[in-house]
Amino acid sequence: MDKKVTGIVAYFTLIGWLIAYLAGDKNGAKFHLNQALVLAIAEIVLGFVGGILGLIPIIGGLVSFVLSVLLFICWVLGLVGAIKGEEKPVPVVGGIKILK
Repeated sequence: MDKKVTGIVAYFTLIGWLIAYLAGDKNGAKFHLNQALVLAIAEIVLGFVGGILGLIPIIGGLVSFVLSVLLFICWVLGLVGAIKGEEKPVPVVGGIKILK
């Protein structure tokens, strides 16, 4: 896979990320591999936090919903950036570097 396809595939679930990492252009798409990994980890963390917040009536569910929508927006922005071939960090979690 070339750089662009690797970046796009990385955003589709952890399995897509793993395929992109193992079969794609790791060096060329390192930015999007990192962004997708950070978003996937944020999604897992949000699942746990959302479960805990869900125990709080009304407000907990609302906060969990808003965080989920924000994470989805970040995912869409990252995917659109990969499609366009841009290396623009997503809001909030885009500055986190896991892959060196």
